Amino acid sequence: MLRAITNERNKANHLTWQGANTALSHIARVQGSRRGITYFAKCGIIFFMIKLLAKIFIKNNTDYKNPDVRKKYGILCGLFGVFLNILLFAAKFVAGTISASIALIADAFNNLSDAASSLISVLGFKLSSKKADPEHPFGHGRIEYIAGFVISMLIFVMGFELLKNSISAIINPEPVSYDLFSIIIMVAAILVKLYMFLYNHSTAKKIESVSMEATAKDSLSDMISTAVVILSVILSRFTTLPVDGIAGVIVAIFIFFTGKEAAAETLEPLLGKAPSIDLVSQIATVVMAHEPICGMHDLVVHDYGPGRLMITLHAEVPGNMDIFELHEIIDQTELDLAEKFNCHVTIHLDPVDVENEQLTELKQLLAKTTTLVHPNLTAHDVRMVPGKEHTNLIFDVVKPFDCTLSDTELKEKITKLIRAARKDVNCVIKVDMPFCG
Repeated sequence: MLRAITNERNKANHLTWQGANTALSHIARVQGSRRGITYFAKCGIIFFMIKLLAKIFIKNNTDYKNPDVRKKYGILCGLFGVFLNILLFAAKFVAGTISASIALIADAFNNLSDAASSLISVLGFKLSSKKADPEHPFGHGRIEYIAGFVISMLIFVMGFELLKNSISAIINPEPVSYDLFSIIIMVAAILVKLYMFLYNHSTAKKIESVSMEATAKDSLSDMISTAVVILSVILSRFTTLPVDGIAGVIVAIFIFFTGKEAAAETLEPLLGKAPSIDLVSQIATVVMAHEPICGMHDLVVHDYGPGRLMITLHAEVPGNMDIFELHEIIDQTELDLAEKFNCHVTIHLDPVDVENEQLTELKQLLAKTTTLVHPNLTAHDVRMVPGKEHTNLIFDVVKPFDCTLSDTELKEKITKLIRAARKDVNCVIKVDMPFCG
């Protein structure tokens, strides 16, 4: 796009027509400007039809957690993006042809690449909705993340091209000049891209889609780039500095940050992102609402794509209750979690000795000790094996990522503090990782 401002722009600007050709060109530009305004006014009406289209084509369109609703929103928004980008291509191509602007024609083809990004998003939603098969028993939901990553890479490519051309414009500055028709088309393009950003961003939040959020950021980058083009045209009238190239470098840096953010949002779930604190809290609330569950640990949340979570955890229950009754409670807890989060759930039943006063006392000592070692260090699966000379206190500890002690050092420090308080206690410790951050 910035190639219009840098290398190719000057070629078009030096195409001056003389005599009668000048008059005819002026008339064409004025008529073209009116057609452009009318054209985008009609498009403005189309913009507000997207919500109506959702109501028509998407059943239960406010049930954003429903996988089928998510897929249809993704396909609808993607196809609508293709439609708008093709409109922009047609308008800019016609405007560039009328005004003999090689720059605007180049920018028109940039919108074709944006249409390709929207198609990638549509393909991602379509393929990710495929059912599980023997080769992919957890489904194909992560394809949506991959589609978002591809779009983020296209943002990087755009930023690189913009940076390259901007540096060229600084080294070899050329006069900036655009006619009224071109300016009108670019302003209209900004409005279209602003709408695309707002709608994709809003829908991405509703259906929790990282690929749609990447598409929104792609539109934002295009919008800001075009706005800087117009700004550089205005500023160039008041200075001889290569403002177009300087502004282009600034925008390119912004686009790189946008691409980096979009790539991170799509890569994190692929690499195994920890669940949010809010999700962990909600899971704990559901689990602890089922009496007589008295504790929860070893929570692991696997993300196999939007709406495709797999949750495993250990639920602590009194060891003096009937095993069949406890099993029924655990089954109901699994069902409630699955219904609330639309996920697969596996809960391991952990019996706890709630009648042993000596064990209760040691648990309290252990809780104080772990806090002294690290404020976020926790212990679970605590049990004891009494002996003639000493008692084995067996437990697991979850070591926070910011704990600088090695596993061996951590065990030694905990053991030393426990032995200082109870010389008859020998610690048998297993160190776990905090899979929930």
